[in-house]
Amino acid sequence: MKKIISYTSVIFLFFFVSCAGSKVDDEMTLQEKFKSGLENLEKGKYLQAQIDFNYVVIRGTGSDLGDDAQYYLAEAYYQNKEYLQAVAEYGKLTRRMGFSPFIEDARFKICEAYRIESPKYFHDQEYTEKALERYQEFLDDFPNSKYIPDILTAIGILRQKMATKLYETGILYIKMEEYDSAKMIFNRVIDTFYDTAVVHLARQGKVKALAQNRQIDEALEFLNDHESKLIENGLYEEAEKTILNIQKKIAKETE
Repeated sequence: MKKIISYTSVIFLFFFVSCAGSKVDDEMTLQEKFKSGLENLEKGKYLQAQIDFNYVVIRGTGSDLGDDAQYYLAEAYYQNKEYLQAVAEYGKLTRRMGFSPFIEDARFKICEAYRIESPKYFHDQEYTEKALERYQEFLDDFPNSKYIPDILTAIGILRQKMATKLYETGILYIKMEEYDSAKMIFNRVIDTFYDTAVVHLARQGKVKALAQNRQIDEALEFLNDHESKLIENGLYEEAEKTILNIQKKIAKETE
């Protein structure tokens, strides 16, 4: 009976030591993988870094090392210019690991990724809108961030792009002789993107739309209200000329 107990104790001890050893070995493997990931990231071997960090994320779920690996996995995608995948990985960090020291940087990189993916103004501006939305959220949540100057510059550039796209839509409506629609578009530029340089072009466009829609009194009133800014930006003469041409056309039609 004593021998049976003794054998049982030995087996239990062996099992316990094996499990403990396995846990230590696994921990060492995660540390080594994480270190390998950092080295590959530093060397620009982004695909291998992604493999390393993904391994740590999966095996180290819930650990500090796993949380850190999630950030660096996103970094590996970001630095490899896989921006939308980077957004997805940064998003996992910000949603699941709210106390991570990398949260602020991850939030900023999400904004930057959308900005980089933002195309020329004549294309769909989905990513431009997302970038602006995320930048504003960042400003609200991190008002004292070191990234604020860069963010304000980026917002200005993106708003200029959005304003340009909207303005060009107004010009297209004028070419199609859809003057009421053109006027509405120019009003949107003036009301929404008042802090961009495009606002002056929109004012000129509105004068033209009003004039060509035979709303001469409104066109003259709007021209006079914004005379100084239009002159300052070299846009007054053309706007005034449009009104004069329409007035001549109306006069000829009534002869």
